[in-house]
Amino acid sequence: MRRATDGSRSDARRAGPTHRYQVYVPRDYTSDRQWPVILFLHGAGERGSEGMRPAHVGLGRAIRFNPERWPAIAIFPQVPERPRPFEIDDTWAGSSADVAIAALDATASAFSTDSDRVYLTGLSLGGNGTWVLGSRHADRFAALVAVCGFVDLGPRIEPFLPDADDPFAEVAEAIADVPVWIWYGDADVVVPVEQSRKMAAALEAAGADVRYTELERVNHNAWDPAYGDEALATWLFAQRR
Repeated sequence: MRRATDGSRSDARRAGPTHRYQVYVPRDYTSDRQWPVILFLHGAGERGSEGMRPAHVGLGRAIRFNPERWPAIAIFPQVPERPRPFEIDDTWAGSSADVAIAALDATASAFSTDSDRVYLTGLSLGGNGTWVLGSRHADRFAALVAVCGFVDLGPRIEPFLPDADDPFAEVAEAIADVPVWIWYGDADVVVPVEQSRKMAAALEAAGADVRYTELERVNHNAWDPAYGDEALATWLFAQRR
């Protein structure tokens, strides 16, 4: 992997194709201090291979409008887009999960980062990815933020826990020690709001530290109000492993 600078792309080379990703570095970055890190997982509409689109929505947009709220290094990996129905490798549950973690590791090596303040967040397909990577690497993250995500949409998208009797409970058990904030629009017509209601209930049952915000009369785009809420950034940076 090559070191990325503010506004540039970097490449992740696993045993296969090259995957490009963006790294945001605050204007006042200095190696004299350790910086928080945010790993952002995009939605289905930002899939591709150019490495640019993931930084244009959600967290990236929020940073551009209010950079002072986000004094952190942010990483924007990308899932490839392929002309076929969704399978595991078309989501954050397949090989892109390894690429995202590799990008996180490369960024930690290239910049001065705080391993106790590494955060994971994503929207829609990336919200699903937040549950995937969060449950697989719970020890890596100080907090998770899932926006209009899902755990299991049945035949629409291949599930990442196909053999689980209760995938919500299985994910909740894996991340029970990690603070979580879930955001959703109650008028979402793309992903049923029950997906997040069930996840919030499972986390509560597991004794997790979970916040749940359901936005009234908001459709699938819950990410603009979520990442645009200063309270989210304040809460996020207060969390430590």
